[in-house]
Amino acid sequence: MKIKLKIWRQKNAKAKGKFVTYMLDDVSPEMSFLEMLDALNTKLITENIDEPVAFEHDCREGICGCCSLYINGQPHGPGEKTTTCELHIRSFKEGKTIIVEPWRAKAFPVVKDLIVDRNAFDKIIAAGGFISVNASSASEANSILVNKEKSDEAFNSASCIGCGACVAACKNASAMLFVSAKIRQFDLLEQGKVEKIKRVQKMVAKMDELGFGNCTNTYACEAECPKGIKVVNIAHMNRLFIAAKVGGQKEV
Repeated sequence: MKIKLKIWRQKNAKAKGKFVTYMLDDVSPEMSFLEMLDALNTKLITENIDEPVAFEHDCREGICGCCSLYINGQPHGPGEKTTTCELHIRSFKEGKTIIVEPWRAKAFPVVKDLIVDRNAFDKIIAAGGFISVNASSASEANSILVNKEKSDEAFNSASCIGCGACVAACKNASAMLFVSAKIRQFDLLEQGKVEKIKRVQKMVAKMDELGFGNCTNTYACEAECPKGIKVVNIAHMNRLFIAAKVGGQKEV
C-alpha cells in the first residue's frame, strides 16, 4: 500500500507546530499503526529526510495507554474499543491521507511532535486515587466478601488505562470519565469505602485545579474510550460529590 501522511511536527512545548506531509510506499496492510510509524522513522533517518517523528509507546498491547494519537479526527483512530497500537493499516484505504496529531487539551501540553504531557492524570490519582491500608502481610483473600455484581462493576471501572482519549474526544476537554472510573473502582469495594467522601472531594478538586473542563453529556468520551468505560461512572461520581457537599455519608 502507498500511504500519505500529514503528521503534526512540533520541536518543543514552546515552538509553533505545523503539519508535514510524508509518503510511504510498500506498507503492509498487516502492519500495526505504530509499526508503520517505525517504518516512516527508518525512512526519515536512512534517507536523511527529516528528524524522526516523536511518539509515545510502551506495551503495544492495548494496556498502558501511552500510544495516544488523534488519527483522522478520532482518538486512537477509526477502530472501536481499540488503542492506537492495536490499530492496523488495513483499516485505511490506499491513497487516502491519514492525519495524525497529538491530544488537544490545555491540561495535556505538547512535549514534542505527537507526545503530550499527561502527568495531570498522575496528579489526580495522587490526590486520592488509592486506599490507605496496612502494608504488612497479605490478608486472607476471602476475608472481605464482595458481591459478584459489584466486583464486576469495579473491575470494569478499573479497566480504564488512563490514555486520555476521553479528554481528547470531549469538546470541553473534560476528564470526568477517567476520574469517575478511578473513584468508582474503589467505592464499590469494602476496602475503599472508608475514604470515599474525602476521595471524591480531593480528586474532583485536583481535576478542576488542573484546568480540565466539565461534562455536558455528549457521550463522546464513552464512544471513543478504547476500554468501553461507561458514563454511568460520572453519574455515580456526581451523586457522591453532592452527598459529600451536604455532609452525607451514605453509600450511593
